[in-house]
Amino acid sequence: MSNADYPAAPPGMSLGAPAVSGSGVATGAEGVAVRLTGVSKVYGTGGRAVHALDDVSMTVHDGEFVCLIGASGCGKSTLLNLVAGLDQPTTGQVDTSGRKVGLMFQEPALFPWLTAARNVELALQARGVPRAARRAETEELLETVRLRGFGSKRPHELSGGMRQRVAMARALGQNADVLLMDEPFGALDAMTRDLLHDELERICSERTLTVLFVTHNVREAARLGDRVILLSSRPGRVIDEYSLPRSGHRRIDSPEVSEVAARLTDRLREEMGRHGH
Repeated sequence: MSNADYPAAPPGMSLGAPAVSGSGVATGAEGVAVRLTGVSKVYGTGGRAVHALDDVSMTVHDGEFVCLIGASGCGKSTLLNLVAGLDQPTTGQVDTSGRKVGLMFQEPALFPWLTAARNVELALQARGVPRAARRAETEELLETVRLRGFGSKRPHELSGGMRQRVAMARALGQNADVLLMDEPFGALDAMTRDLLHDELERICSERTLTVLFVTHNVREAARLGDRVILLSSRPGRVIDEYSLPRSGHRRIDSPEVSEVAARLTDRLREEMGRHGH
C-alpha cells in the first residue's frame, strides 16, 4: 500500500503507514521480544485440513504494546498459542529469544475453592518462589492490581472486573517479560473494561512489559495499541500494520480513538467482504 492509500492522521493521534512485518525497523524499543518468520499452522491432513495461519512474519519489540485484530477464526488465538509454546508451527519459526512468556485469557479461570490470594500464589509456587516469600509477593501483586484487602475473598465474592484483576495479578506473578492476552476484557461491561484499560496501561508502564493483545474490538485496539496488526480471514495473514504514536492519555470515547477505530473497521469490512463473510 502506498503513502496515498492509508488514511490521514486524525487530531491527536497519528495513524502511520503500515509497517513492514518482520523488518526489524526500530520502533523506539530496544531489541525484539517476539519474532515470527514465515509461520504457517495447519490442523489435520488431506481434505480435512484447516489452514489457520499462512506465512505470517511479524516482530514485537521490547516494551511495545501490539494489538492483533481480525475476523473470528483468523488465527489470532492460534498465533498466541504458538508464541507461548503451547503448540508448534507447521512451518516457519517463532523466536522469543529466551524471554519469559505469560498468558491471560478471556475467562479468569480461577479455582473457586481458593481465595484470591491463593489463586495468585499458585503462579509464584510454579516459579519456585520459597514459601516464606510468597505471601509478601502475593500481597504486592494484589496491590498492583488495586485489590488490597481482597486477598481472603473467593471468586464468587468478587465482581467480574475484580476476578479479572486477580487473573491479571496471577499472570504478572509468572514474572513474564512478554504478556500474551487473549481478549481478556471481552466479557466485561464497557465501563469496567475502560477502567481495566487504564490499569493495564499503568502496570505496563511501571513494569516495562511487552504485550501481544488479541481483541475483536477495534476501539479497544485503537485505545491500547502502539501498533495494530490486522489479520486476514482464514487462513490468517498479515494484511496491514498501523503505528499509533501516543500523544498523551487516550480515552475509549475520545475523538481520536473513535476516528482510528472507524478506519480500522472499514479495512476489516473490506477484507471480510472480499472473503464473502
